Amino acid sequence: MKKILLSTVACATMMLAANSDYKYEITPTIGGVYTEGNLGLDRNYANGGLSLGFNQFDSFIDQVELGFLRSIEDVNYDGSNSDTGITRVFTNLIKEYDLTSDVSLYTLIGAGVEIFDSEANGNEDGLFGNYGAGIKYKVADNFALKFDVRHLIEADHGDNNLLYNVGFAVPFGEVAKAAPVVEKSAPVVEKAAPVEAPKDSDADGVIDSLDECPNTMAKAKVDSVGCMTLVNLNINFDTNSSVIKDSYNSRIVEFANMMKANPKLKATIGAHTDSVGSDAYNQKLSERRAASTVEALKALKVDASKITAVGYGETKPVATNATVEGKAQNRRVEAVMNK
Repeated sequence: MKKILLSTVACATMMLAANSDYKYEITPTIGGVYTEGNLGLDRNYANGGLSLGFNQFDSFIDQVELGFLRSIEDVNYDGSNSDTGITRVFTNLIKEYDLTSDVSLYTLIGAGVEIFDSEANGNEDGLFGNYGAGIKYKVADNFALKFDVRHLIEADHGDNNLLYNVGFAVPFGEVAKAAPVVEKSAPVVEKAAPVEAPKDSDADGVIDSLDECPNTMAKAKVDSVGCMTLVNLNINFDTNSSVIKDSYNSRIVEFANMMKANPKLKATIGAHTDSVGSDAYNQKLSERRAASTVEALKALKVDASKITAVGYGETKPVATNATVEGKAQNRRVEAVMNK
């Protein structure tokens, strides 16, 4: 019998654990006791009782059981006319294992005390230990049937009793469930129609609606209304030369077209030199460079009254004259624009 019960417990522990949505469970029971033959008591007698379960959460143990069992009728002592009532008070730790949504197995282990109304044949009040296994069938959310078998071992003499019980479990004290978290959807934001950026056709930094001088030459400096104030014609002369190379003709043509398209503009054509040579010589050289540029513009039908030639010699370098590259940058022509 012990081997059977131990096997049952071992098998049950391999299954998945059950959970309860209630804090407590009260179970009235009825059943019987099968006694060991050397106790001098009736081999079988009926029991009834009541247990209260305290369901555990976030714990390996699913329930702590407190209960009592009482013999329904007095139990006869063998070989005498005397009898006794037997009361057992106990506490057990219970572990449940789901088989289905409605059926579960459970195992239990615990201890208690048994009290004899009349002690005889070595049957005395004392402690006992017990273990067992059972099955639970949930008939409804608030009602379940239970059946279990418990092996009871008396502490004093090691005597054995086998208890079998049928119970009607009623849970109560429902656990408050946390309100479900409802994720709020992000508000739908209608995308505004894309706003078209104001146009700046000549890329001078002044939008077309404010630009009084359209078609500005690239990289020219302009005022707040888009009119050029300074234009680097990017004409670089050879040393000691005032001749405009053919490679710069496209730049001269572009500047001429801009002047003709904006008749209100006037330009001071300023020419410069590097530091090679005397100041006086470089002054004259810069004047010749300015003059040759003005003549090239006149040839392209730019109004001569709108353009003036000025030489600055070597007085306004834009780069160092200590390097070949710097000197080449200083041999230049710029146009200062006026309305």
